[in-house]
Amino acid sequence: MAGPKFGSFKAEKGDSAAAAGAAVQRRDPYEVLGVGRNATEQEIKSAFRRMALKYHPDKNSDDPVASEKFQEATFSYNILSDPDKRRQYDASGFEAIEADSQELELDLSSLNTVNTVFAALFSKLGVPIKTTVSATVLEEALNGSVEISQLQLGKSLCRKVEKQSAHFYSVDITDKEAKMGLVCRVHSTSKSKFKLLYFELEDNGGLSLALQEDSAKTGKVTSAGMFFLGFPVYRFEQNNSAAAAAKDPDSAFFKRLDGFQPCEVNELKAGTHYFAVYGDNFFKSASYTIEVVCAEPFSDQKEKLRSVEAKIIAKRSELSKFESEYREVLAKFTEMTSRYAQEMQTIDELLKERNAIHASYTNNPTLQRSSSSSKGKSPSKGSKSEDDQTVKKEKKSKSQPMEGSKSDDEGPKNKKEKKPKDRIRRKKWFNIHLKVDKRRAC
Repeated sequence: MAGPKFGSFKAEKGDSAAAAGAAVQRRDPYEVLGVGRNATEQEIKSAFRRMALKYHPDKNSDDPVASEKFQEATFSYNILSDPDKRRQYDASGFEAIEADSQELELDLSSLNTVNTVFAALFSKLGVPIKTTVSATVLEEALNGSVEISQLQLGKSLCRKVEKQSAHFYSVDITDKEAKMGLVCRVHSTSKSKFKLLYFELEDNGGLSLALQEDSAKTGKVTSAGMFFLGFPVYRFEQNNSAAAAAKDPDSAFFKRLDGFQPCEVNELKAGTHYFAVYGDNFFKSASYTIEVVCAEPFSDQKEKLRSVEAKIIAKRSELSKFESEYREVLAKFTEMTSRYAQEMQTIDELLKERNAIHASYTNNPTLQRSSSSSKGKSPSKGSKSEDDQTVKKEKKSKSQPMEGSKSDDEGPKNKKEKKPKDRIRRKKWFNIHLKVDKRRAC
């Protein structure tokens, strides 16, 4: 039943200071709620409900001490009602929990119009805001002053409940029906926000809140359900917000099943049982359809539910082991990639130093300086050394055609196509003095 982070929405102006004082004092949450360290979830809820009814601002509007106690109880319950935060507190105290990240449930009936508008705005923006049942509704139920309607088993009923109000229903079941199991489901085709509540009958005839399920979007409707099937049935509360998941997707993944917790009540006895639908919208009423059915015709569904939830519990245990392995491998991978970058940088620096040393072996200061400045870089395109030019000249001289070669027989057309430079070279070739005796007959 832990809620989102909205401690800024206060019922009274003095609540902010009271909350700050409670945070500064930081009393032990177990001591604040008056429960032991081995207290069950149900005992913690019951203790918080008693304190909330006693110190709620609606009943103590002019009592700053009561307001402070209410804030302190809410802060303590926020820690102990969340299994993950409770484990952190038991292990390391308040140091493991950031006060700014605590999630508080809001009583919309205690908020003024401005704060309610802000809460509704944040909800529209996608921030999940959980709210608590109005203290007025809980007090009226505890005093036995609520109107209760009879609900027939297996028949659905469509109604509309006003905001921060509740419709109470009673259902009678036999021993056989109690043994086969009971399911109460509520859905809203208009996607209204509501709470499904289960109350236990007190000795004085009043009703005390025992279970609470918030509606959640499932397809095109919002729905909530309670299952009393004779074996532990789990509820799933998604504690990770979208912002937290975007900031640290790994942690969000491994904590995804932490909100999978068993319900406190697994089966009902024969007799009369009490349910209620609470309007949880900010400004408008909630339309809903409620139905309570016997689980006898759904034996296959019972076994499938038991099987799939057992697999989820096993998977949660596997995730815990897998997380440690994943973190270890991820740390090793991070270490290896860091070393890879360092080794690459070291090799580049060594090769650069080696090239600089190679370039220092010369008596030519200019070449030494230019080679040192280039530090192993290849010569630019078009640059030629003196040795390359000498070799090219030798190759060019050897490539000149000999006497009687095919070039001598080239026609006028080919000679015209030759460049002037080529004609000069050919003229020089024919000016060579050959030792031929023209007087001698051939």
